[in-house]
Amino acid sequence: MIAASPGKNSIRIAVAGVLYFVIGYGSTLLDHPFSGQVHFWRLAAWIASAVVYLTHLSHEYFRLRRPPLSAASRVALAVAAGGFLLAVQATAHAAMVYQHAPYGRLLIAWIAWPLITGVPAFLFAVVVTTILRWLGIPHLAET
Repeated sequence: MIAASPGKNSIRIAVAGVLYFVIGYGSTLLDHPFSGQVHFWRLAAWIASAVVYLTHLSHEYFRLRRPPLSAASRVALAVAAGGFLLAVQATAHAAMVYQHAPYGRLLIAWIAWPLITGVPAFLFAVVVTTILRWLGIPHLAET
């Protein structure tokens, strides 16, 4: 396994989490209900998020040679961080608009959204990396 410093691991997770946030929040800024392009931007956000997810997972598993649970944990943490940032942004948005959702529900979102996004991301990553290991698909060679 290629040794990576704890600081680089945290930075990688944080950068991926911010990317998920930028993609998610950015797509909401681009879609306008009356423009007819709402579905396009939502689909584009899903695709962009999938690219970030698969890139991060492949980097953790192939390049850094992490075992399935370790790679899945790091990828899921990044996804959950993106969900948390979106929940925080939703709370900030609610504080700025005239009619807003009850803050209690938004504070629940601070816990629920990371779980709703991170748990499936973890499970999918474990399945994919376990299958890759089972099939004997090798890690990338050191360069």
